[in-house]
Amino acid sequence: MPNLSVLLVHTAAGDLRLEMPPGRSVREILDATASRVRAACGSTGSCGACLVTVLHGAANPPTLAEYRKLTAAERAAGLRLACQLRPAGDMTIRVDHPAADSAWRSIAPADLAAPPAVLAAIQDNVFGVAVDLGTTHLRVSFWDRKRGVRIASRRGPNLQADFGADVLNRLHAAHTDPAHAAELARLARAGIMDAVRDILARDVGEVGPMLAQIGAVVVAGNTAMLALLAGRGVDALLDPANWQSPIDTTPHDAAAFQAEWGLPNAAIRLLPPLAGFVGSDLLADLVAMRMGEQRGPELLLDVGTNSEIALWDGERLRVTSVPGGPAFEGMGIRHGMAAEPGAIFRVSRAGDAFECAVVDGGEARGLCGTGLLDAVAVLLETGDLKPSGRFAMPPGPAGYLLLPGNERSAVCGADVDAFQRAKAAAAAAMSQLMDDAGLCWNDLSRLCICGAFGRRLDVRHAQATGLLPPVEPDRIELAAEATLAGCEHVLLNEDVLRKINDFAGAAHPINLSFVREYESRYVDHLRLRPMPYR
Repeated sequence: MPNLSVLLVHTAAGDLRLEMPPGRSVREILDATASRVRAACGSTGSCGACLVTVLHGAANPPTLAEYRKLTAAERAAGLRLACQLRPAGDMTIRVDHPAADSAWRSIAPADLAAPPAVLAAIQDNVFGVAVDLGTTHLRVSFWDRKRGVRIASRRGPNLQADFGADVLNRLHAAHTDPAHAAELARLARAGIMDAVRDILARDVGEVGPMLAQIGAVVVAGNTAMLALLAGRGVDALLDPANWQSPIDTTPHDAAAFQAEWGLPNAAIRLLPPLAGFVGSDLLADLVAMRMGEQRGPELLLDVGTNSEIALWDGERLRVTSVPGGPAFEGMGIRHGMAAEPGAIFRVSRAGDAFECAVVDGGEARGLCGTGLLDAVAVLLETGDLKPSGRFAMPPGPAGYLLLPGNERSAVCGADVDAFQRAKAAAAAAMSQLMDDAGLCWNDLSRLCICGAFGRRLDVRHAQATGLLPPVEPDRIELAAEATLAGCEHVLLNEDVLRKINDFAGAAHPINLSFVREYESRYVDHLRLRPMPYR
């Protein structure tokens, strides 16, 4: 990857060092961080709210919008509109009037799929919302369906996490107390609409009138999240007798759902889960990755708190899910965090020291999922970590510091254990499906990795620790936002629903808790070592 230009941002809260992909505006760059500028016009420059001061660096000349909003004296003093300012190299700016604190971030354009080729034939209520309802995070995109244009996207936390990081804790809370069930549903619904309102306020410029022009909402998620959102299916999902059957997560009252969201003209569609804990997020992944259109067997792994796997052998679609835990998403570990500014996402060895790449540069504040995986792999290479997952020399209560003097870079024994359990569950499940189909790793035409790791996954490290099988790298595809992309396909072209129904009809759900060999496979895969060739 070529060296990227650097944007240094001075704010009252501290300084920020951001790497800049070429061609992007300062507003677009800041919108992916916690230091967003004020905005209310969708980057047209008409609101004049996103003021920044350029202290150093070259950029495009002031635009017509800036001549209208800024006086000659202000322009001479270095004031620019962030939405109009496109750096031509390294730049230093000051933000004196940032936006209010928000948990929402724009999704990096590199993580988003290209718009589907087929557009919806629609005249009224042309706007639509796609939602990936994850256990840890929500991802939302807002579309002009008539033109096939993604207006904006957002990523933020699922506030249900207050009821537990894993889905079973939330399901049990909803099952035992109707008040908890109502609150879990409210948190999920409020989170989705908060993201939509944030987009409308900042990227469109108005909220209320636009809500009535939204004609469709498409939601995908794992079965537990859909059941908690809809307030239906929780009890059925907690009964193991139903784990190989479809779970009904259709809202009891669609009109009430519309009213609660303030979307009077929106058709709200929750894509139905396949069976048990195999949710519609996997169906959306299959659509986005065009599963089954290539020659040869294909394997798809959606990595997350609840990891889901699909194997297409050319005739049959085998699907399953395993509770991996939140370690893959940077949660449930001592200094874990999402892949946001300050997160260590890549670890390598440089002589006797470690090199840690941090999202958007700056000081490390913790490790995200790929950072933890890399750390485990590198510590394994150096012999500081044994294949059993134990440290060769106990690092002490603070853990093993990757960066001397930075306690937030520490890896602890419990972190390694959480990673081992998550990777063993996923690896054993993939092996089980391959065995059931009578396939070897070399038979795979491709391996698709979707979900939490996104484009930052180091495939070599994933294979060294035994998370991924020994498949040639050119057969491995990484897709950061496949579930969201699948929802977008449905949003823009209802014919895609036929594909989803075809996948659902061809799917053969496998509940691994009923498979005798799976437990021993899981134990075998706990060790940190490459998966054996088959």
